[in-house]
Amino acid sequence: MCCLTSQQATPPIRYDAVRAGLRRVGDVALTTSASVHMSCIGCGLAGGRWEQIEPLIAEELSARNIPVTVYELPTKAA
Repeated sequence: MCCLTSQQATPPIRYDAVRAGLRRVGDVALTTSASVHMSCIGCGLAGGRWEQIEPLIAEELSARNIPVTVYELPTKAA
């Protein structure tokens, strides 16, 4: 769920910054032989769309043969 105020016409997410962050995480993962575990980053308060985030993960991590696990957190019951 996106929590934008009426003054915010666009979500605060910056996909270029997400890509840069994933690239940096990938660099560290490669040098330490680590895998990467995360939730659906950027899709909460940042207002991002998973359809745009997932390809960034694939390009910056999976394409570099870095094991990635994405956890979908349960939503709160109404």
